[in-house]
Amino acid sequence: MGKIHVVLKKEELNRKKLEGKIVVVFDILLATSTITTVLEHGAKEVIPVLHEDEAKREACKVRKENCLLVGEYQGLTLEGFLSPSPSNLIAQVNEKTVILSTTNGTVAMKNAHAANEVYAASLLNSVSVAKEILQYYKNETIILVCSGSSGGFNVEDFYGAGYFIECLEKYSNENLEWMLTDAAMASHQFYLGKDNQAEEVLLNSRVGRKLVEMGHHHDIQYVAEKDTCFVVPYLKDGTYVIHKNLKR
Repeated sequence: MGKIHVVLKKEELNRKKLEGKIVVVFDILLATSTITTVLEHGAKEVIPVLHEDEAKREACKVRKENCLLVGEYQGLTLEGFLSPSPSNLIAQVNEKTVILSTTNGTVAMKNAHAANEVYAASLLNSVSVAKEILQYYKNETIILVCSGSSGGFNVEDFYGAGYFIECLEKYSNENLEWMLTDAAMASHQFYLGKDNQAEEVLLNSRVGRKLVEMGHHHDIQYVAEKDTCFVVPYLKDGTYVIHKNLKR
């Protein structure tokens, strides 16, 4: 029997409790959706960083023509960086190393590095990541990390975690059962109550409303789509994200 736990915000991560566990990070608006998108469209790798200064240090290690600096802080694009708008990055990322700095999602990825494996998931690729876990880790503890926002809870990540649980249950064989913690059960039930309302949930969230005000309604429409990307992004050596591709 496998166990699923949901962490409601990245600040609740405990290094000791991550050891031996499998972590899946969600930052639906927008970091893990952006990671999924750029890898799906040919990026060589994504280097998640904690902040702007770390991004610039990492950029110095990569040939300029092979690198894209992408980042935001508190929703505002960093000076000299590209916006982490997934739909706008698609045409620019082929064969590039993307150095990504965000307020929440990349911080969650970095802070989870003590786990045995760390995956990035979004609505776009949850089916593929769930199938990867079912192949290799079906009897282990899976921790779904909602990145949240600056210490607060984000409903869109909670919805994403619930959808991921639905994917695990849907594609599990009849001999596999999952034990859900209360937080995992709540996120799954929340998802089931709004199964076909992903865009509505995202638009009505605090971050979603902020993105609309900033002119990013198209990004919300894009990342609200389910099962359109087939990459399985995972953290390698605690420093960069590469992927497997499960395209059917």
